[in-house]
Amino acid sequence: MNDWMMWLVVAGIMVTLELFTGTFYLLMIALGMFAGALVAFLGWTIEFQIITAALVGAIATLALRRSRFGIVNKSQAARDPNVNIDIGQLIQVQEWQMTSPNLYRARVMYRGALWDVEYQRSEAPQAGMYKIVEMRGNRLIVDKLN
Repeated sequence: MNDWMMWLVVAGIMVTLELFTGTFYLLMIALGMFAGALVAFLGWTIEFQIITAALVGAIATLALRRSRFGIVNKSQAARDPNVNIDIGQLIQVQEWQMTSPNLYRARVMYRGALWDVEYQRSEAPQAGMYKIVEMRGNRLIVDKLN
């Protein structure tokens, strides 16, 4: 088997593995492998093939990392409605109790069970509808509706 065919086989394996990870980084390495296959097809020595594959793969990886696709969006799972379906839901609070300064708590029926609810603004909350903004363990953190 020729050198360029070996490079293409390895690049194909990288693309296949990329389908399982979904991060695009293996795809950038596969681009380097394709560049190595092109240099091998042109008849250059194995040293130039390896150097070309490494440079193209590294440059493509760095370019991906600096793009918007390489930036990791760090969000808190406790506040992310894509992770927790309760975020953004409405609950009815009948009565609030002040447990410490600027901390109000209540017990409400939500999804067929009693939940602890916290309201952490400085002003005293009134009974009514509130929106869930965060979950901390088994406590619902709520904010007033706008």
